[in-house]
Amino acid sequence: MSHGTWLQLPLVFLAAAVLAVPLARYLRLGSILGYLVAGLLIGPAVLGLIPESTAIPEVAELGVVLMLFLVVLELEPKRLWAMRRPIFGWGSVQLLGCAAALTAVGVATGHPWRLSLVVSLGLAMSSTAVALAVLAERNLGRTTAGENILSVALLQDIAAIPVLALVPVLALSGAHDDAEGKTWLAAAKAVGAIVTIVFGGRLLLRPALRWIAHSKTPEIFTAAALLLVLGTAALMQLVGLSMALGAFLAGVLLAESEYRRELETDLEPFKGLLLGLFFIAVGMGLDLKAVAAQPGFVALLVLALLGCKIVVLMLMSKAMQIPLVERPAFVILLAQGGEFGFVVFQLAQSEGMINASQNSALVAAVALSLALTPLLLSGGDRL
Repeated sequence: MSHGTWLQLPLVFLAAAVLAVPLARYLRLGSILGYLVAGLLIGPAVLGLIPESTAIPEVAELGVVLMLFLVVLELEPKRLWAMRRPIFGWGSVQLLGCAAALTAVGVATGHPWRLSLVVSLGLAMSSTAVALAVLAERNLGRTTAGENILSVALLQDIAAIPVLALVPVLALSGAHDDAEGKTWLAAAKAVGAIVTIVFGGRLLLRPALRWIAHSKTPEIFTAAALLLVLGTAALMQLVGLSMALGAFLAGVLLAESEYRRELETDLEPFKGLLLGLFFIAVGMGLDLKAVAAQPGFVALLVLALLGCKIVVLMLMSKAMQIPLVERPAFVILLAQGGEFGFVVFQLAQSEGMINASQNSALVAAVALSLALTPLLLSGGDRL
């Protein structure tokens, strides 16, 4: 890539963000919608100022990783242990309940149950980036709804490996005689990586940070903090797990560290910039041609996605005894699709379960649900 192109990319990104985000905030649509619209405008679908690139979404995903790390860093292990019931209890209810409802809709409309189940698992995932960004923007992290949203988001990240392992098992085409063996191998790698991070981190992380802090070089401490987050995320990705799960484990290990506040301060600017880049990348990935080619199908997907999840989440919010004034935020922030859905759909396409056109429609439906979230939040505020 030429020097001019490297200079063009940050210039276009910064100009789009500076123009679109303040305008969206002025119109009370939220900064997230501003980033999404900015990405749509500069992407290949509209102005074409940024060519198609796989590097941008990968770099942008680091924003989600850093955000989850900082959120978990604020939680003391005792408080996190106290949240184990909502994480594995209500988090599982949300994921399985929404997947079951969406699978029923898919089967009722004539689609095979295996295909419906895989697609539904991808759609049942919510966007950790959107949920945590709105919680931080509205200062809702310490509310009942905010804590339960975090619990559901953590469960979804933990559930990434079994969902990904299930896709090839349920694939409708190709020979998968060794699918069971691969699933057990992936599970063994995942457990090994988690054990390595937990026990290795307890033995090495704090002494290493203490040694680096004694050097009294702030920029090296910041580099070490970034290395910690990216290293655990890369290890999780290497064994087929979500990078966000690696950030979660790193945050848990350092939640009681004496360097917790310093780590938060050092990583906060990187989180904001990369998270904005993530939303711009999602907007760039919206394929307007695919939407225009099958508008009815995409609209039906969006309605089924939001409708099924809203019904399940409303029932959950009542059973969880979330205060009435907080229920709209809980329901809306978990009703949209998530970035993990893009991974599931891509894997399903590579396994021959869906074609490129169906994949584009599913990605468009998830992106539209993300774009509709700020508007639904505004409606929820008025309600």
